[in-house]
Amino acid sequence: MQVHLNPLLEPGNAPRHAAAIVATAADISGTELDYSPESIGLVEDIIDGFRDEGVTGEEMAEALVAFGCYVGEILTRHVGGAWRPAQAAHPTTASLVVELPDARECHPIDWVFRRLTSGTDISIRALYATAAAQNSATDEGTHG
Repeated sequence: MQVHLNPLLEPGNAPRHAAAIVATAADISGTELDYSPESIGLVEDIIDGFRDEGVTGEEMAEALVAFGCYVGEILTRHVGGAWRPAQAAHPTTASLVVELPDARECHPIDWVFRRLTSGTDISIRALYATAAAQNSATDEGTHG
């Protein structure tokens, strides 16, 4: 899949893609994305709307990547970690992942694409909650 993003999809640009989709969502539908974990439900609703309209990942690739960056920013802000390039040994939809403080990789851009293709069988909220809970358990194990 060819995605032509400006700026390029690189670790330092992920927050810019997230900010752009926040502005777009507000302009198009009045949806307020506030970088809270609860706002992931709004992202799921938007993606489900795309699915209901019959759009494909190819058609919506730039928006889906941006929504994935938004979910990734929620991870980095609330769970910790940082954006980094995906390892070639782990094929993904996007070339970026969030590496959590315990060195686990999360693939929020892939989560968004999978929600589009699989619908409610893929819960971005559940994937986020699992990442957050596992990170908390790791923190408690190392600090407790």
